[in-house]
Amino acid sequence: MAVTLTINKTPVTVAEGTTIVDAAKEIGVKIPTLCHLEGVGSPGSCRVCLVEVQGARTLQPACVTKVSNGMVVSTNSKTAREARRLSVELLLANHPWDCNACVRNNNCELQSLAKEMGISEVRFPYTKEEEIPLDASTPALIRDMNKCVLCRRCVTVCQEVQGVGSLAPRMRGFDTVIGTGCGEELSDAVCVQCGQCSTVCPVGAIYEKDAIEDVWAALDDPSKHVVVQTAPAIRGALGECFGLKPGTCVTGKMVTALRRMGFHKVFDTNFSADLTIIEEGHEFLKRLKDALVEKKDVALPMFTSCSPGWINYMEYFYPDIIPNISTCKSPQQMFGAMAKTYYAQKEGIDPKNIVVVSVMPCTAKKFECDRDEMKSSGFKDVDFVLTTRELGRMISEAGLDFMSLPDGEQDSPMGMSTGAADIFANTGGVMEAAIRTVYEVVTGRELPTDKLHVKAIQGLKGLKEASLPLSGCKPEWSFLEGVTAKVAVAHGLSNARKICDIVADGNKPGYHFIEVMCCPGGCIGGGGQPLFTNDEVRKARIKAIYKEDENRPMRKSHENPAITQIYSEFLHEPLGHKSHELLHTHYHKKDK
Repeated sequence: MAVTLTINKTPVTVAEGTTIVDAAKEIGVKIPTLCHLEGVGSPGSCRVCLVEVQGARTLQPACVTKVSNGMVVSTNSKTAREARRLSVELLLANHPWDCNACVRNNNCELQSLAKEMGISEVRFPYTKEEEIPLDASTPALIRDMNKCVLCRRCVTVCQEVQGVGSLAPRMRGFDTVIGTGCGEELSDAVCVQCGQCSTVCPVGAIYEKDAIEDVWAALDDPSKHVVVQTAPAIRGALGECFGLKPGTCVTGKMVTALRRMGFHKVFDTNFSADLTIIEEGHEFLKRLKDALVEKKDVALPMFTSCSPGWINYMEYFYPDIIPNISTCKSPQQMFGAMAKTYYAQKEGIDPKNIVVVSVMPCTAKKFECDRDEMKSSGFKDVDFVLTTRELGRMISEAGLDFMSLPDGEQDSPMGMSTGAADIFANTGGVMEAAIRTVYEVVTGRELPTDKLHVKAIQGLKGLKEASLPLSGCKPEWSFLEGVTAKVAVAHGLSNARKICDIVADGNKPGYHFIEVMCCPGGCIGGGGQPLFTNDEVRKARIKAIYKEDENRPMRKSHENPAITQIYSEFLHEPLGHKSHELLHTHYHKKDK
């Protein structure tokens, strides 16, 4: 049902249930907000979006007030403007005045609001009586509640989008703080360290634990051989740190920047994403064979294990499905293990002198590289993890004019990859990459779809599924003849919960293989990506990644000659003894 109202003397017709803030967008009017999360909701707590509604006794918060027929709204009356300005001034009076030293300087929504509203001085004195200690207890995140503006965005994303519920308002009135259930440090709470809270925080109250100084120190140490790997999601987002539109691929400039910063080798996590597909694909086929031919009690469906936030979530909330999780390490950790064994041997470098740096879209990767299980090379496989945002800051610190850099190419052999590895960045991408290889291994034929894409599992729908009939199988795979493989994809942990509940309830759809990505949109929407991420930005990044894939000469993981080489020279065979030792791991139940 349509509703017609007037905003700033301009008529507008929108759907029933639309909020004033969204109705205003239809006619090009921007109403400022702090607590509102597009597509998710708003607690209406910040009072930065106050507007005048004719007939209402008080000013109304535009982000939660629904429109009605005949409503007359003024967003720019003197009363509304002064009320919004006062709200921001009061927030500033309760906020540290250290903008130049803040991680969000020049990228802070409170700072931007003050500028837009013409606030050049704060009329009220700083009201904080006592500083709150930083919570730096986790490997991934830092919480600075001195800067918190109580917008509750982190609460909304943690509870409603991710379904984890680590954060909530505590106490009341002037004593209100956002924190964990009993006020303990984040490391003692049930937190998966996905960093989605940091992507929605409008100020510097939650941010990634910075590894920049550690990486500079390694680069400055002449005794160290420092290599870097870049995740597939980075290339479609890093440009945003330098003013480019979301979805602008900057692979070549990124490589050149890293080389000029002093890294000895610039490699690609895409290489180990291809390696993951070979290992994980063979693991999946082995489970099917054990179930259908050997009649063994095999844990199916098999879940992917590339997302450390998802693994944390599973260990806390669904430990009973640990047997269903692929034993493959994530591409990040596979790369680290290969760098300190295969690469070290090939180049004649003592692995104790190799420093592996990852550039990831994900804060949980910082936690993952510190897991006790991730030392199969005999050393810590990955030494430091930088987020996309951190790399952007490092490039600026190095004095590089990013936009003027020429395009470079990754080093061999661990820089060679395929389009299948690119799409690991997107929700559904790991599954599609696996299908491309598994189908061809089983049938000897290329996947019979448009441009190798499995459309049913693409896009931002929370739960997606596809069916893949198998026919004309090779003799060694004849037991799969006539089988219809059913796969499912979930992104965002609230959707992971739904798929886990389906499996726990007996897997009635009969899924064989399930991909779960912790963050909305997959890695392109990760907790370490440039701010601010919404569905429009996610779609632009996803489109760029698929374009990157389609422009590749090789688009299937098993076509990568560097992967063939590493098995020939070092690993010998998928799921072999050395592969299990270096590329596979195990997970365990965590207490809540």
